Amino acid sequence: MQENKLNNYLQLHLIVFIWGFTAILGALISLDAIPLVWYRMSLAVLFIVLYFVVKKKSFKVDKKGIVKFFATGVIIALHWIFFFKAIKVSNISVALVTMSTGAFFVALIEPVFFKRKINPLEMLLGLIVILGLYIIFNFESQYKLGIIYALIASFLSALFSVFNGLFIKEYAADTISLYQLVFGVLFITVYLLATSGFSISFFVIPTSDWMYLFVLSSICTAYAFIASVKIMKYISPYTVMLTINLEPIYAIVLALLIFGDKEKMNPEFYFGAFIVLFVVLLNGIIKNKTVIRNKLKAKTVRKK
Repeated sequence: MQENKLNNYLQLHLIVFIWGFTAILGALISLDAIPLVWYRMSLAVLFIVLYFVVKKKSFKVDKKGIVKFFATGVIIALHWIFFFKAIKVSNISVALVTMSTGAFFVALIEPVFFKRKINPLEMLLGLIVILGLYIIFNFESQYKLGIIYALIASFLSALFSVFNGLFIKEYAADTISLYQLVFGVLFITVYLLATSGFSISFFVIPTSDWMYLFVLSSICTAYAFIASVKIMKYISPYTVMLTINLEPIYAIVLALLIFGDKEKMNPEFYFGAFIVLFVVLLNGIIKNKTVIRNKLKAKTVRKK
């Protein structure tokens, strides 16, 4: 039993490490953001379809689901495009620290869809995150465009996370993912057709890029998604949340090791990054303590 727990914890860290490695691959792949995302999503669809076939899972989904997945598929495609754009015009450290603002955006968006009041504490923590970003913005102004792209990506990430929080009540997680990826690919395909983006050069890709794309779409997208869903059955949301917050740290350390001087930043950047990451971690701890407290209260009421 103890061994199974350890295996699950190790697998969770592996998944978070893989997610952090996505940014590394984005920097290594020579393709621009739009073709990169098109290839990533297209290949991931093939891998997940293969998973459905092997597991003999049904592809059926209702009409309402199709509409929902189309809208969120477009959002996910745009999220990844802006995320990889941020990496291309700045670097991994800047992009991932800025992406950590997602929790603040969720705090703004969630009350609208889940019909709850805005939490003043979340707003306060959000303002502290903005302070951290302001410090980074001031001392790393050459990465201004990267910060803007990453903020857009972060907002879109928060948006589809909130939508998926609603969808998961009605649909299986792998079904949601498959159809969102399919519609994301279709959206980018239509855009490329409209802008004459498809050309011979679009399909001429260096061998090294093919290798990185294979890893990105299979391990970092299809596998990580399916494995993360499974792991939720065995590990508490609190532990999962704490571990996921290590993603930017894993990626920044990896980036420093792989890219060296390109990823080295001013001391002020690391101070601002510390503020952002600390607040994100603190927010998660507070939220999960609240959830645990509410569950205990509910159990006490039921016993009475």
